[in-house]
Amino acid sequence: MHTIGLIGGMSWESTAHYYAILNRETAKRRGGLHSAPVIVHSVDFAPIEALQRAGDWDAAGAQLADIAAALERQGCGVIGLATNTMHICAPQITAAITVPFLHIATPTAEALLADGITRVGLLGTRFTMEQRFYIDELERLGLEVLVPEVGITNLNGIIYEELCHGIVREGSRRIYVEAIEMLAARGADAVILGCTEIGMLITDDVSPIPTYDTTDLHARALVSAAMDDA
Repeated sequence: MHTIGLIGGMSWESTAHYYAILNRETAKRRGGLHSAPVIVHSVDFAPIEALQRAGDWDAAGAQLADIAAALERQGCGVIGLATNTMHICAPQITAAITVPFLHIATPTAEALLADGITRVGLLGTRFTMEQRFYIDELERLGLEVLVPEVGITNLNGIIYEELCHGIVREGSRRIYVEAIEMLAARGADAVILGCTEIGMLITDDVSPIPTYDTTDLHARALVSAAMDDA
């Protein structure tokens, strides 16, 4: 099995979930005392978030590309970026490495299409919902994507002000459920939890339509990629 290189810390709350899923999935597949060979580079999120607000994606991408290259030099055979929003920098990362980079949208789209779902709602940070980098990738993979028409600022604030700090509030859950209900009313057959923290707040138990958690799908796909030809 190849060593997985994980660029995390955006936020560390979701990266902790990644680490748990990587190891549980590896143990499930390999049995015994097996766990995932993984090197995690967890960044300080505050400077990255400042670059997000400034719209300086080139500077952020340069940092993440350097980290990815360092993980490859340490022997990682597949690289994952444990955040949806920063996949805006995916082209810079892939250009900096020779090992596979697994885009978070790929296993998400594959899971939806395997279930026969093509029209989906997308929830995430305002960058993910308002800019085209993520939607374009999902559409390229065969999905029709709907984003909220109202409330994006509130949804974004809950991520940065609460979930990134490990805070889960019932009132915030209701706000997300209402957003999902509005997406369902517009024809969404499922919803992508397109921020790696949203799974802390929303599950199928509370959602009116099926949820596809990018954290879980991406982490399990990284295990699959690490096992290929290993």
